[in-house]
Amino acid sequence: MSTPRQLKFGAMVHGVGHGWGEWRHPDALADASTHFDWYKGQAQLAEGAKFDFVFIADSLHIHEKSSPHYLNRFEPLTILSALAATTSKIGLVATVTVSYTEPFQVARQFSSLDHISGGRAGWNIVTSWLSGTAENFSKSEHPPHAVRYRIAKEHVSTVKGLWDSWEDDAFIRNKQTGEFFDRDKLHSLNHKGEFFQVKGPLNIARSKQGQPVLFQAGTSEDGRNFAAEYSDAIFVHAESFEASKAYYADLKRRAKGFGRDPDKLSILPGIRPIVGRNAEEVEHRYQQAVALVSIEDAIVALGRPFNDHDFSQYPLDEPFPDLGDLGSNSQKGGSDRIKQQARENKLTLRQVALDFSRPRREFVGTPEQVADQIQHWFENGASDGFIINSLLPDGLKYFTELVIPVLQRRGLQRSEYSGSTLREHFGLEFPVNRHTAAREAQAEAAQPLNVQVWA
Repeated sequence: MSTPRQLKFGAMVHGVGHGWGEWRHPDALADASTHFDWYKGQAQLAEGAKFDFVFIADSLHIHEKSSPHYLNRFEPLTILSALAATTSKIGLVATVTVSYTEPFQVARQFSSLDHISGGRAGWNIVTSWLSGTAENFSKSEHPPHAVRYRIAKEHVSTVKGLWDSWEDDAFIRNKQTGEFFDRDKLHSLNHKGEFFQVKGPLNIARSKQGQPVLFQAGTSEDGRNFAAEYSDAIFVHAESFEASKAYYADLKRRAKGFGRDPDKLSILPGIRPIVGRNAEEVEHRYQQAVALVSIEDAIVALGRPFNDHDFSQYPLDEPFPDLGDLGSNSQKGGSDRIKQQARENKLTLRQVALDFSRPRREFVGTPEQVADQIQHWFENGASDGFIINSLLPDGLKYFTELVIPVLQRRGLQRSEYSGSTLREHFGLEFPVNRHTAAREAQAEAAQPLNVQVWA
């Protein structure tokens, strides 16, 4: 008997917030982005609600107009390693770029987090779109968009190969014989590719879940293909139900085209729910969130998908400027979407900027109303779950205490964890070590055929 399909939830733990004004809320902890107890509290709230994972985003370039959270925050793998000791079941997902890291380094770091957490690590793979990042890593220029995805494919394939350096039963640790490991079950990678040369083997064993779970957020053509081929879960901007449904169908189709089971690929739109106990509280909380976004901040925020383009040079109340191919070498999918919507709906710069930064109404309401929307998207081909991004300081608390119980009563959200690893939370099979699989296949092929001779 098959298990009923249930929602998957991730909590974006984002310090003082993704925007520019959220830290100014009277109840906000102004140093939340570097406050361990704040992170611990958010992770424990999410785990208490039986979320699948918490997610720490990252980037590697700032300037004087960056949002407060970007200016001063923890490195993701460091804070998640600390959170592993204060949680027991919830997954721990970190953003790490392939454009400015080495595969051996990434493989070792995530494998270490996976061991520390008992098999709860996940890697959000990004290619980095801010060109200023190159100047922090001794690079003369930022790689072009298409090259970044070639780097990503080779990088991820190399990391996965390193994660299979040791077969699962390689470490014998026999004190009597002095045999610490089985030499036949240790494997060098000897990778020589276009961008990386990695001999291996990795100096840490496979973890409880075999390999960390892979996440990605592809919206461009290259990004969608990469996500469909390599990812276990995909983050996507929740533009609308219709747009999310189209994206969902497209990514499932692409995954099937790569020979994958599309049901094993989770599509997770990011939403910013605002919940109140009644209509009056809902409106009060919504207006609080709206008030945190000034037009000045929205203009700066809008520049980010366009490689921090300065939009203050254009008139606010005239049509959105013609930007040509600006953004094509940064956040291509996101910037293309913004330009298309502005053009099709004949929007002004002010309208585009405020729409980009201010909360929408789709997931704003009472617990039942927000649960209805979530259920509608989930049951009608627009999502397999959601990333919850809190706009107000108590946003995650309101969501977990008010909306989650409604979803649990409807049988859409678990009441208890059935497993202990992130891979188990997502219903993913344990990945058999490639060298073990090859040995078993070879042994099976060598078996004599059992041929019966009839008289």
